[in-house]
Amino acid sequence: MINPANNQGRILVVDDQAANLRVVSALLNRQGYSVTTSSTGDEALSLYEEVQPDLILLDVMMPSMDGFEVLAALRARAPDARVPVIFVTAAHDRDLLLRAFDAGVVDYVTKPFLPEELIARVNAHIGLKLAADRLERVAREREELVNLVAHDLKNPLTSVMFASELMQEEHCKPERVPRYLQIIHESAADALGYIHHYLESRHQTTKRDVDARAGLADTLRWLHQRYEVQLEATGIQAELVLPAEDAAVAIDERVLRQVAENLVTNAIKYAPNAPLTMSGHAAAPGYWQLVVADRGPGISPSRQRDLFKPFTRLTDEDDGLSSGLGLSLARQIISQAGGQLWYEPRRDGGSVFIIELPAATRSQDALAEDTNAA
Repeated sequence: MINPANNQGRILVVDDQAANLRVVSALLNRQGYSVTTSSTGDEALSLYEEVQPDLILLDVMMPSMDGFEVLAALRARAPDARVPVIFVTAAHDRDLLLRAFDAGVVDYVTKPFLPEELIARVNAHIGLKLAADRLERVAREREELVNLVAHDLKNPLTSVMFASELMQEEHCKPERVPRYLQIIHESAADALGYIHHYLESRHQTTKRDVDARAGLADTLRWLHQRYEVQLEATGIQAELVLPAEDAAVAIDERVLRQVAENLVTNAIKYAPNAPLTMSGHAAAPGYWQLVVADRGPGISPSRQRDLFKPFTRLTDEDDGLSSGLGLSLARQIISQAGGQLWYEPRRDGGSVFIIELPAATRSQDALAEDTNAA
């Protein structure tokens, strides 16, 4: 039986005596805990996945399956589980208690127990568990922040390095210097823009995406202009195919550029000296696609299975720049916007990456026009 309470902590109580379950459940409910009770070990194991408790109060002496067997089965099913277990026992046998601690029990309560003692022990271990969960969550969020910042800054900073290296070449043509300086300036502005956008989005709710809008043709033109020099330097002849009408998709313009950049820079890196097509066209009703297709070596079937997994690179070569997070994060970003990102092998050789997003609504288009007019 599950008794919902506030989210102060979830406790699974396992005891074959119904009277004990009623007393302990009432006591813990009054403390604000969400309590689930079970009268058998098998039932407790089934409930564990459903409840995901923060603490288990486990009776030692039960028929059919005792506390040690339940604990062993739980560890076998979920070896990485860190849920604390408190044994409840009428025995005062020293060897039994030592065996319990060896099995991974964090504490024990002897029957008949004092309510104050039970609550004190439960509060202590629930507090430690929830504190550990918070620390893990903070560490995970910090790691995600580092990954996102590195991912966002890699492409613009690479463009800065590329343009500055071209300027330092002995045979650099003076008439091309203004273009290289423009690339450096725009790339640095993009890097700052990504940082500002991310910091602002951290303090806003999901409502921020309601009015997001990106012009498909504008994004394609931006990609072609931004990477014109890199494409030329790597022998790639790029073809731009704009949508037949003024298409707009429901995603922040900077975010769409950020994702599309990954596809273009991958083509520059892995398909040099091969034609590249960047196009936009209608897909299913209410959706538009941005497609980046190259005539490079393509991606082997064995690699395709892991293509969008974190820390997976397209080749085994390590240039010291790729984290293997680009496509994984790109798919996650597109998915959050209600779209899809996938790969297809290209007929006669090459790779095709497709971004599909919902079309912007009329209200979004009207808002963008008002903003531009202001």
